[in-house]
Order: sequence, then structure tokens, then C-alpha cells
Amino acid sequence: MPAMLADRMSVLGTETAFEVLARANALAASGKDIINLGIGQPDFKTPEHIVEAGIKALRDGHHGYTPAAGIPQLREAVARDLNTRHGVTVDPNTVMIMPGGKPTMFFACLLFGQPGTEILYPNPGFPIYESSVKFSGATPVPYRLTEETGFAFSADEMLAQVTERTRLIILNSPANPTGGAVPKAEIDKLVAGLQKWPNVYLLSDEIYSQMLYDGREHVSLLTYPEIADRVILLDGWSKTYAMTGWRLGFSVWPKEVFGHAEKLAVNCHSCVNAPTQFAGLAALDGPQDAVRDMVTAFDGRRRVIVGELNQIPGFRCVEPGGAFYAFPNIEGTGMTAKELQTRLLEDAGVAVIAGTSFGAYGEGYLRFSYANSTENIRDAIRRIKEMLSA
Repeated sequence: MPAMLADRMSVLGTETAFEVLARANALAASGKDIINLGIGQPDFKTPEHIVEAGIKALRDGHHGYTPAAGIPQLREAVARDLNTRHGVTVDPNTVMIMPGGKPTMFFACLLFGQPGTEILYPNPGFPIYESSVKFSGATPVPYRLTEETGFAFSADEMLAQVTERTRLIILNSPANPTGGAVPKAEIDKLVAGLQKWPNVYLLSDEIYSQMLYDGREHVSLLTYPEIADRVILLDGWSKTYAMTGWRLGFSVWPKEVFGHAEKLAVNCHSCVNAPTQFAGLAALDGPQDAVRDMVTAFDGRRRVIVGELNQIPGFRCVEPGGAFYAFPNIEGTGMTAKELQTRLLEDAGVAVIAGTSFGAYGEGYLRFSYANSTENIRDAIRRIKEMLSA
């Protein structure tokens, strides 16, 4: 690292999925046949009425700055959507439109983290959580997710890690990378236990909230009035509406925190681009058929990939409750997660992500994204079996 760079740059991590994607693309460009089960991106196109709304906004002259927190009509639409889906009343003035989900993670950690404080986060979990915590100066405290519970957190274990130094707890359900969905009973227990810690805030990453299976219903932390005034909600359009490249997300902030988050937005990105916000408005107010169809397709692929993974010698895989990830245990292969990730890409032409990319507790696991066709999933598993048996 150049000597003149700030020391904090040495603790900033990255997202390995993009590194694997770059290597997979390079191999594909050289002529190698690659099946990508690594990147967490729906393989569906953004619904046409949403695309048309973005185009119309450009043609209508929406080319300038917007308010830092987003256009009022979109903030109001978000509040309506949360009321429809979760039955909660949200003040649109606490809604902030963001350029994706990561800024909310980063802002929350910057607002609550500093040297001498602690922030709890899931491990294995989305790598930007730990990276953002470290960058803030706070001490990252991982709480472990295990396959024995379907990768749902244990409220008792998490609460046992809360101390006087804890400022923020990061939650993610349904979860990346595991697909774990936390049962309501466990969330109830956590909320009850947090009454002892009235100064601890919560960042609830609910970006996969509409991707649940087997009759599960999403439980938003905003539905608990006893803690709602210290919940930061993270959600958005990327996964639900296949809009990853549009870079559009939203967050809901406690009233006393909102102004500080807005100030960060002004200093960081000014505002979200205007036409994308009008596309987001069309997504929320328009037909939801495409969302239901996509989730139905993911559910079918989920069943296929779990069944196929459990047929690979050395693998075992619990059934994910949500999102579009499977997180099989690969300890029986005798290889580390990174070793197997590399071999699968280089030798079998299958891109997946090592569990250690999501934290130390991810050793012994791989993340498979089933945001790909059933045909490609079956072909990928066939290649893995052939490679391991060679």
C-alpha cells in the first residue's frame, strides 16, 4: 500500500463475487465454457413497463439533480409498499432513496461505529458488513450462523455478545450467502432481549424479503413497535425487480438519525439519478406478476440444486428458506473452500464462491447462486461430479 494512503484503507475489504466474475469472464473470453453460479444477480430482465418508465423520464426531461433523499413521490410509494407488505405505517420523510443497498450499510456503520465501540454482524454474511465496520473504526463482532439451524441466528447467542460497547447489530434475513430465513419465534426472542439494551440500534437488511419459500412469511423488524424507533431498514429494487444494474435501493431511518444520514448522502453521492427513480416508482406502483413469476422460478431451481448437490460425494446441503443461494458443506471433499472454488472454475468451468469470502465461519462451504437456468444448474453439477471423480 502506498505510504501516503490513510491507514484505514488497509482494513477495507472487498466482495470476492466480483473478482470471481472477472476471472470467469476472462476464461470465457479465452474460449472456455463457463457456467456462472457465483454472482448474486437474477438472470431475468427488468420488466418492460419499468424500463419504459425510465426511458419516458429521460424523454420528459428528468435530467437534473433530485433531492438528496429522493423524489417525494418515490418516497411516498416506498411508504405505501411497506404498509401493503408489512402492515406498518412509515413516515415518507424517514425514507431515503439510495444508489443500491451498500450505501445504507456504509452509512449506518459510519454513523454508529468509532474506536472503542462494537458492531455485531452475521458470519458467514455479506462481506461488506465486516468491511464497513472495520472502516468505521469500530470492532467487528461476528455472531455465528450454522447449518444445524438452517443458518438462522440464535437470539440467545447473539444477545450474549451484546455489551456496553455495542452500538449496532446487523441482521440479514433471508440471508446472503446462506439462504437462511430466521423464524419469527427467534426474532421475537431477540426483540424481547433487546429491551435490556435501549441504546443498541439495528440495521435490518431485508433486500431478499420477497424471496421466501415453502409458505414462509417475511417478518420485518419494523413491525415491532418496541424497537421500531431504532431500526434502520435496508431494502430495494435490485433483487425483487431484477434491477441490479440500475443501482436503486431505499432505507428507512429513525427520525433522530435521518438528518445525519441525509448529510452523508449529500457529501457522498448528492442524489440518485432521476430516471432510475421514476423506473423504481413504476416498479412499486405497477403489476407485480413478474416478481411472482421470478420467485416461482427460483423456487423450482432451489429444489433442483439442493437435490443435485446432495448427490455429490463429499457434499451436503440444507434447503435454503429464501433468497437464491445454496450453501453446501464441502468438508467431505478434503479440500478447503478456496481450493475447491479455484478447481471448479479452472478445471470444471463452474464459477462459485468460497464460503470464506463471507467470513471465517464460512470455511468448509461454497456459495452457489441458483439465479441461472435449471439446465445450466444440472450441467454444472454434472461437471463437478466428473471433476471430483477423475
